[in-house]
Amino acid sequence: MIALMSGTPDLGGSFVNVPDTELLRTLAASLAVGILIGIERGWRQRDASDGSRVSGLRTFGLLGLIGGIAGHLPELLGAVIGIAVLASLVLGYRGELARQGSLSVTTTLVGVITFALGYVAAEGLVSEALALAAVTTLILTLRGQAHAMLKGMSKQEVESIARFALVALVILPLLPDANLGPWNAWNPRKIWMVVVVVLGLSFAGYVATRRLGAEKGIMITALCGSLVSSTAVTAAYARRLRQKNGPEGPLIAGIALASLVMFVRVQILSVALVPYTSRSLALAMVPAFIVGGMTTLLALRARGSEAHAGEVKLGNPLDFGPALLLAGLVAVMAIPARWALDRFGDQGIIVVLGLTGMWDVDAAVLTLAGMPRNMLDGETAGLVLAVPVLVNTAFKGVLAFGIAGPRRQGWKAAAPLFASVLASGAGIAALISFG
Repeated sequence: MIALMSGTPDLGGSFVNVPDTELLRTLAASLAVGILIGIERGWRQRDASDGSRVSGLRTFGLLGLIGGIAGHLPELLGAVIGIAVLASLVLGYRGELARQGSLSVTTTLVGVITFALGYVAAEGLVSEALALAAVTTLILTLRGQAHAMLKGMSKQEVESIARFALVALVILPLLPDANLGPWNAWNPRKIWMVVVVVLGLSFAGYVATRRLGAEKGIMITALCGSLVSSTAVTAAYARRLRQKNGPEGPLIAGIALASLVMFVRVQILSVALVPYTSRSLALAMVPAFIVGGMTTLLALRARGSEAHAGEVKLGNPLDFGPALLLAGLVAVMAIPARWALDRFGDQGIIVVLGLTGMWDVDAAVLTLAGMPRNMLDGETAGLVLAVPVLVNTAFKGVLAFGIAGPRRQGWKAAAPLFASVLASGAGIAALISFG
């Protein structure tokens, strides 16, 4: 025990050069890992009679501590302890299976995880071990919700999750993160990220609509999704309008709301990164914001005519068509943007910002923030920054019209966006004329 606490070599090199405070810290973390997980396991069996509970707070606390001790011992001895712990857990599972006929291996697996996290803490990764213990505990507490979610899932949703995982977790990391093509305009990973974002928002909207109801799901997805990309929200909702995959009013309102959020996001970014532009940018954007807000409310009020349309029939959660179309447009428009920057340099800033802003208005703000401060005065810079915002809004209008179709749905989807552009365009003209 003296050797253990002092850090002097013992058992062929155990606890070698481990300071007392560090040793105590890692062992305390290992114990904390076990106690945290043990609280959930003990609570799960709280109604069982004394002596019938298989494992709880004490057992898992000790498992974490044993893992911590094993981590400080020589590797061979630590491995022997690990094998012994695993064998004990397996034997305990077999005994539980014989007594109660339960096929659940959760407690056994959690025991292995607890020992492993205790070992990880002993290796000095205390924060990581505690974080993983917290995640493990959270997963265990969500048992009921997880089972309910799985029972409510359709085969189509499971297939969509698998496809999205392939797109986001397999294909995306394999693509090169480098500028290629003419004028180095194409970054394959960033272009494919457009596909990932559009598909992700499309699937999120599908799930939200199915779980929360059509109107709430659509508006919540539009609000949250537009924090990532209002263009992606527009593409996803225009697709649903074309397929009549949701109530028309909330879908149109969601498209308008996404642009409203984009206006606010750009204004906040300008205050943070290019504050000298914020006043004139706000004056230019106020008309668009007012028109966008009014059209959002009008579209939501129109839902009354759909109240008796019956239950919405949801279509395919993942439609690659709009996602690939948008990625292709981003790739095509990147060429003239990079050409203008290469050909005209800073003098082509309006062209560059406008073309950049078609997909990513945030990138336009960052581009302007990287320019010399004395290049433009504040009033002019704010109006210049309004260009990519309006170009992005007009682009989304064209996108909504093209995807939703040239019939009534397409015009209704695009109208709020075009109206916002016209309102702010008139405002900018007035500012220039009377400024």
